[in-house]
Amino acid sequence: MANLPRSFSVSAAGMYKQCPRRWKHRYVDKIPDPPGEAALIGTFAHHVLEMLCEKDPEKRTIEEAKKIARDTWPETENNSDFKSLNLSEADQKEFRWKAWTAIEGLWGLENPSEVNVLSTEKKISATLSDVPFFGIIDRLDETSAGTAVTDYKTGKPPDPSYKKDALNQIVLYAAAVQFETGKLPAKGRLLYLGKNSVELEVDISEELITKSTGQFAETWENLRGSCEEDTFDTQVGPLCGWCPYAGICEDGQKEIKKRLAAGRMRPDAPALQLI
Repeated sequence: MANLPRSFSVSAAGMYKQCPRRWKHRYVDKIPDPPGEAALIGTFAHHVLEMLCEKDPEKRTIEEAKKIARDTWPETENNSDFKSLNLSEADQKEFRWKAWTAIEGLWGLENPSEVNVLSTEKKISATLSDVPFFGIIDRLDETSAGTAVTDYKTGKPPDPSYKKDALNQIVLYAAAVQFETGKLPAKGRLLYLGKNSVELEVDISEELITKSTGQFAETWENLRGSCEEDTFDTQVGPLCGWCPYAGICEDGQKEIKKRLAAGRMRPDAPALQLI
């Protein structure tokens, strides 16, 4: 029997829904899941924007962001996860360009000097529909409509059909803020930063809170059942090609090989190096 975690995050819930076996390897077996290049680009961009938005509004300029990026780059360059990528000089240059493109993308969506920032990287714990929730909110802002919960994304924006699923995260963050403060945030914002910046926004309502926390609780109960029975099924699909545990997952290996034979697996899928 596996123990339930002390807290449940949006990312952990998403991983469990994607594949219970992957969740088990990560959170029960504690097998390392090192971040890939895309995740490290996101971490660097988030760090720069966090430091930028902690400054006085008039100092939140592109020039200041460039200075922060230059000054903090050595932290990433010397990070063991970054070093493990074994990037060539040209690839490192491409990494920095992608990270800067994400940072600069913020100005395509807003003028940071005009934002009333309440907090950045706010750690928040709450009980949502009897589920112990934990998350880190990129930014809380004060707007004319009320509090806005803002989250940065450095990946591609979702297809329109997945927009509601993407916004579900920000609704859960809003629910946690309401739990902590007693006040319902007015807005939730996902800022997709990059060459073509996109903003997804949602008006927070009690109805949305109830729906999102209910789905979150349902995932938690499914996880409870998996832990009690110590049964974590595999859920195979195209993402098996990007699973760090493909080397120890027989079902995942079969799926990858099947997709390769059918020409439905990208040749650059990282898991190909594990099988």
